[in-house]
Amino acid sequence: QVQLVESGGGLVQPGGSLRLSCVASGSFYSINRMGWYRQTPGKQREMVADVTSGGITNYADSVKGRFIISRDNAKKTVFLQMDSLKPEDTAVYYCSAIIKPKLYLREGDYWGQGTQVTVSS
Repeated sequence: QVQLVESGGGLVQPGGSLRLSCVASGSFYSINRMGWYRQTPGKQREMVADVTSGGITNYADSVKGRFIISRDNAKKTVFLQMDSLKPEDTAVYYCSAIIKPKLYLREGDYWGQGTQVTVSS
């Protein structure tokens, strides 16, 4: 059973920083792309940032220059360093990973349970 478990959300003032972590646990063959998405009530989930197993990153325009995504393949963990946070960054942040559970099975999308990030004074 593959699980993605996020941590690091919370309340922060505008201009502050938070660091999110997501670890993939369970038994699986490989992890490809890992990333972070966010969602606010009444809106579609949007991609924030993702990173391939080779370290190639991709960011939403709204977070470029403020957020940094990284991963530790040995620890099966992806991080999101969020600096210069703005009230509009307030959302539930979800970890996502493309995982191949077995060598003979196709890759699938896996999601964490989400962690709340609130940016407010």
